[in-house]
Amino acid sequence: MNIYIDTEFNDFGGELISLAMVDENGREFYAVLNCQNPTPWVAENVIPVLGQRFASLRMLQTRMEAWLAEYDSVHLIANWPEDIAHFCRALITGPGMRMDTPPLTLEVRRDLSSEASAIPHNALEDARAIWRAAQKTTTEKGRP
Repeated sequence: MNIYIDTEFNDFGGELISLAMVDENGREFYAVLNCQNPTPWVAENVIPVLGQRFASLRMLQTRMEAWLAEYDSVHLIANWPEDIAHFCRALITGPGMRMDTPPLTLEVRRDLSSEASAIPHNALEDARAIWRAAQKTTTEKGRP
């Protein structure tokens, strides 16, 4: 299953704030973590549009594991490498431990923009925009 991902994080290289995924059928996952010390830009542009209560990292991991378990395999597609990095870090549940997932493949595509996001810097809206961009690209290439 193709799944489109977006994350928000506290500046480049900073901690994860939110993670969203939308599969090719429109099924969605969204979780928000508390950001204790947001940078000024993040405080102004990301925190106000999160749109959901904070979860703990463990809660995000539990929900994400259950959500991913619905698939036989996952092809995760992002438009920015750090989204993949944050997803992969979220897979790690403890020293030497990781969540159980279906087989995963990862892809970063520069051609899938989130510019059409209904709420920029909201990971769920950005993931939806990436999903729509992928649908448009597929349609334009004549794929079913």
